[in-house]
Amino acid sequence: MRAAPYLVGAVAGYLADARLGDPRRGHPVALFGTAAARLEGRLWRDHRGAGALHTALAVGAVAGGAALAAGAARRAPLAEAALTAAATFTVLGGTSLTREARTIERSLAAGDLTAARERLPHLCGRDPSGLDEQQIARAVVESVAENTADAVVNALVWGGIAGVPGLLAFRAVNTLDAMVGHKSPRHRRFGWAAARLDDVAGWPGARLTALLTVAASDSPARTWRVWRRDGSAHPSPNAGQAEAAFAGALDVRLGGTLRYGERVEHRPVLGAGRPPVAVPDIERACRLSRRVGVLALAVTAGARCLALARAGRR
Repeated sequence: MRAAPYLVGAVAGYLADARLGDPRRGHPVALFGTAAARLEGRLWRDHRGAGALHTALAVGAVAGGAALAAGAARRAPLAEAALTAAATFTVLGGTSLTREARTIERSLAAGDLTAARERLPHLCGRDPSGLDEQQIARAVVESVAENTADAVVNALVWGGIAGVPGLLAFRAVNTLDAMVGHKSPRHRRFGWAAARLDDVAGWPGARLTALLTVAASDSPARTWRVWRRDGSAHPSPNAGQAEAAFAGALDVRLGGTLRYGERVEHRPVLGAGRPPVAVPDIERACRLSRRVGVLALAVTAGARCLALARAGRR
């Protein structure tokens, strides 16, 4: 009985995301971003300590508020299930991720490279102006892989570990990293704490994403081999885990040379298959992402229910 509200809420929140996706206006994550930006305006200094304070206050406020709400809701199972459902729906982004990917896929299938380039920034931060059809397809597949870990699996992992506070605190950490964790002149020092915290928070979910990709793959042996060989070659400690596993599962080649107009960036090649082909491989990546998400829900919700049931018997 103690485990039932979390299980019911997590499944309901996942289904709500699958059906509705992110709301276009008034999304709680966007509201958090606005508040965090205002806090940055007050605290910004070109110093790691100021960034650490910003991260602690922003994430701590979310985690503390969620803990208070969860504690109050625990007295009524229906309220606890509703709170868990709302938090799960808030933090998941799997449906919006695949919708964006498929929007770009349709543009590429129609031969509208201009529309595909215009839409790519909705999915990733890569400059699309110098990318051809195959490079855009590769960027989409890589983004689907990486964000399956960030926007789905990692959130569910932290929900499984810490319930509603875990769900919301992870999304706060991940959002802060997207806001200040990059190496721009303004955020090189100020964003250091947010970036490192996101690396730590993302570690378990990235590995679980890779394992679940192996389980969801049509060729588990190949997926395992590519993941174990290439997963740590990526400059990110976490993104390469999911990308390498997806490369193995889809039998494509990701990474390599990336072109940003006149700037060229070289990354390790992940996988040994062919480069992504726009229409079929984007769709295959979206379907794989959905399978991994369902498995992640089953694993993390099941693990939390077992933990709560054991705690209840003590």
